Amino acid sequence: MPDIYVDADACPVKRETCKVALRNGLGVIFVSNAPMRMKGMEAAKAVVVGGGFDEADDYIAGHVSKNDIVVTADIPLASRCVKNGAGVLAPDGRVFSDDNIGEILASRNLLSELRQTGAVSGGPPPFQKKDRSRFLQNMERMILEIKRRAAHVNPSPGRQERGGTH
Repeated sequence: MPDIYVDADACPVKRETCKVALRNGLGVIFVSNAPMRMKGMEAAKAVVVGGGFDEADDYIAGHVSKNDIVVTADIPLASRCVKNGAGVLAPDGRVFSDDNIGEILASRNLLSELRQTGAVSGGPPPFQKKDRSRFLQNMERMILEIKRRAAHVNPSPGRQERGGTH
């Protein structure tokens, strides 16, 4: 069964992720630079990495595999995980895929350069209720798609093809 890796330090949908994972029989691994409170999320595993630059990202990208899901707002991490075959979802519900990650990464890099020059200021809009709703909806879709692919690759043992001689 796939796991859900969460870039947990600033993730606003930890509890929601746990509820969806529990309902679908998936494991959750929270990866963070500092210990975090796990009240109400006891079924999840917590991995605390060092405080160095990108240590949590490196851990997630190094452990995620095809059909796992990653929850992150970090675009470069999302790109690495998409390349590893994982489903990637931002806390606001945006889905990152092979089809859109190149453009999203390029836009992120351009905005970063513009911020450094002072041409643009500010960051992302505040997290809203509709973001949480979109996250839950897209997480469920992603899990269903992964389960559908897994069932197609590994049909259940009780289902056998008809035909041939018996």
